[in-house]
Amino acid sequence: MMRVFGAAALAAMLALPAAAQGTLKVGIVTVLSGPQATLGQQLRDGFALGVKLSGGRLGGLATEMLVVDDELKPDVAVTRVRALVERDEVPVIVGPVFSNIMAAIQKPAVDGGAILISPNAGPSTFAGRGCNASTFVTSYQNDQVHAVMGEAANTDGYRRVFVMVPNYQAGRDAAAGFKRTFKGEVVEEVYVPLNQLDFSAELAKIAAAKPDAIFTFMPGGLGINLVRQYRQAGLANIPFLSTFTVDESTLPATQDAAVGFYSAADWAPNMDNPANRRFVQAFEAEYGYVPASYAAHAFDTAILLDAAIKAAGGVTDKEKLRAAIRSTPFESVRGPFRFGVNNFPVQDFWLLRVAKRADGKFQTETVRRVFEANVDAYASECRMR
Repeated sequence: MMRVFGAAALAAMLALPAAAQGTLKVGIVTVLSGPQATLGQQLRDGFALGVKLSGGRLGGLATEMLVVDDELKPDVAVTRVRALVERDEVPVIVGPVFSNIMAAIQKPAVDGGAILISPNAGPSTFAGRGCNASTFVTSYQNDQVHAVMGEAANTDGYRRVFVMVPNYQAGRDAAAGFKRTFKGEVVEEVYVPLNQLDFSAELAKIAAAKPDAIFTFMPGGLGINLVRQYRQAGLANIPFLSTFTVDESTLPATQDAAVGFYSAADWAPNMDNPANRRFVQAFEAEYGYVPASYAAHAFDTAILLDAAIKAAGGVTDKEKLRAAIRSTPFESVRGPFRFGVNNFPVQDFWLLRVAKRADGKFQTETVRRVFEANVDAYASECRMR
C-alpha cells in the first residue's frame, strides 16, 4: 500500500491512528513537484516495485509506504520528516534524492528514532567524520561516480577539460570527485544556480576555451536543457562527459540529442545478471518507462530491507536492525555489494554511453569497468561507534 502526501494531505495524515500491529510503515521522502520530480518518481517507483515483488511484505510485515514530497525545500522536508517520526513513528525513512535535503533531514530523522537509508544522496558530510550508525546510503558517496569520469578521461587521453556543475553540495562534490582522479588541466570551473535553465553564456565559454572535453553534473531538468542546448550550439564535437546528466530519467526528453554522450555509474539497465534482468523487465512492465539508477538503488533498498528485517526478527530492536542492514546479504541488481565501515557501499563503477534501443527507447549501456570494489575517499575518517 502506498500513500502520497503533499502540504494539505500531510495534515490529514497526522490525525491517523497508529498502524495496526504487524504492519511496517516506511517513510519515503522524495521530490515529486517541480522540474526535478522525475527523479523523485523514479525513487518512489523503484522502492514500490521492490515491495510488490516481495509480496507486499518486507521482512514478513505488511508494508505501507508513506510518501511525502520534500518539494526540494529543506524547511518543508524537515517539517514532513518530523511528522513521520513523531506522529507516525516510522522505524525507517527512505530518501531523499538531493544532498541539500539529506543534510537537512538526517538529524531530525535519526534523533527521532528512525533509521535513514538514502537510495541516492550520498554527501561527503556523512561518509567521513559525520558518519552515523543509523544512517545508510545504498547508492554511493557523491564523489565516487564523478571520480570514475576523471579516471575515464585520463584513459581516453583528454588533457584539457572544462568543468561545469550546479552550486550546491552535490555539485561541489562532483567537481571535487572529478578532480581527485583527473590528471590533466581544468581549463575553467563554472558553478551555476540549481534552477538554471539557460546555458547560452556557459556554452559560449566552452566554445571559446576549446577543451578536449567537458565534464558536467546536471541532474533532472538542468541536464535536459543543457544537452539540448549543447547539441543546438554545435558543440557535440567536444566529448560530453557527465554524471546524472544523461541517464534514464532525462533520456525520454533528450532522446537523440544525448546519443553517444557519456556517463558513469554503479549500474546500467543492460547489466547481465538475474536480479537486474528481473528488475528491469518488471519495472518497464509496471511503469512503462526505462528505470534509472534512482529506481535501481531504491529497488535494492527495498530488497535489502526485506532481508534485513527477516534477519533481525522485526523492527522493534533498532540495534539488531542496524546490524542486519549492515551485514545481511541480498541479491543486488548491481551484482557484488557490501557496506563499508561508514555504511556506504563498496562496489564496482562503470563508464556508460547513451544508446538507442531496437524498440526506440533510450538507455545507458556499459562501456567498461573503471573501478572494482571501490571504497569512497572519506571512509577512513569514519569513527563510528
